[in-house]
Amino acid sequence: MIVCERPNAILLFGQHEHALIAGEFALRWRERPGPLESSLYAIVNHDLGWRELDRDVLWNEEKDRPYSFVDYPLDLKLPAQRRGIDVVENHDPYAGCLCSMHYARFLLDSQRPEEVRFREAEMERQDRLEQRMSDSERGNLERNFRFLRLCDGLSLFLCLNEPGGEDSPPPYPGGFEFDGTRYEPVWEDGRTLRLDPNPFSEAFGLEIPYRTIDRDQRPLGSDLLELRVTC
Repeated sequence: MIVCERPNAILLFGQHEHALIAGEFALRWRERPGPLESSLYAIVNHDLGWRELDRDVLWNEEKDRPYSFVDYPLDLKLPAQRRGIDVVENHDPYAGCLCSMHYARFLLDSQRPEEVRFREAEMERQDRLEQRMSDSERGNLERNFRFLRLCDGLSLFLCLNEPGGEDSPPPYPGGFEFDGTRYEPVWEDGRTLRLDPNPFSEAFGLEIPYRTIDRDQRPLGSDLLELRVTC
């Protein structure tokens, strides 16, 4: 769950829905990754394991808000993430390796025993999958992983920041860097975003579904965040 707090309400974005938006960025990126289909599949489905968890709101009593993907209980989060990676790998082993890299990289510095076990198991998965790759696939792996992270960050930026706002984009303060170029997000208006310099092959629209609840955990309804990315 991506949790975005507003003064009078809390916006909740599903992780998988956010990943679909990451895929929209990847699809329009001018310099395509290779292998294309496997890389796109990984980006679109990298948060597949969150679909079941996000069906219900799990309330964090200590912080008086829903648990987000950052602080979600590990005994629920880690098995769900592993199941999601398993599903992706069964469909496309190369995509599964990219998703495994994505989750393991978050935990590189963790000393929590359960996270260490998760990280080590995923690194073993990566070694196994890399052995089956061609030289070309293996050679592009790190770049495609960085591309997944880039598209993930762009989508998170839209979900976590008020459209048209001046907040720095998480998780890349000051812009989004990829292949030696730093892309700055610029709001043309309250619903239109561009990156400077422009990396996209075409302009496109985005619709991001979200739910809203109040501080008493009462549902206020569902809506779409409608945006346009220009080039």
